[in-house]
Amino acid sequence: MENLFSHPASEPESSQPASADLEPLIITVVVPSNVSHAFQGFTDHPHLWWPLEQESVFGAGSHVEFEENLILETAEDGRTSVWGTIDDWQPPLSFHASWYPASTPLWSTEIRVAFRSVEEGTEVRLVHDGWEGAEDPAASRASYAEGWPRVLERYVRFMGGAVA
Repeated sequence: MENLFSHPASEPESSQPASADLEPLIITVVVPSNVSHAFQGFTDHPHLWWPLEQESVFGAGSHVEFEENLILETAEDGRTSVWGTIDDWQPPLSFHASWYPASTPLWSTEIRVAFRSVEEGTEVRLVHDGWEGAEDPAASRASYAEGWPRVLERYVRFMGGAVA
């Protein structure tokens, strides 16, 4: 009987996991507001703009908020789901979080959202990386590549910006 923890000799070992080849997602939008107001709109009022009907654990009718060091969704019946844990909070310039909606910190990726003044208002740059932390790195990246633009489009509209 073979040891359960050994690998067959014929299986080549890769020096780098496939998830290391996955590039970070970088999505940038501009809102017609100053940096402080843009940060506040993003972090104080996500329940007003986040597309919960499409991008949430509990669906429409739930509530998302930044609470202490958590990004938290609460269902109408009171159940909660932690989407992420904030580990670097630099208002009004940026925040960084371990990101794991509908999962656990064990399967987390990373997001950083930075706010920078530009001529048209504030550039909001979201970088989503750390795919090696996801349970299925390629599928997670593909899902977020589709979802983040929808989420940020709603934020831009909420902040009074035009969507292309």
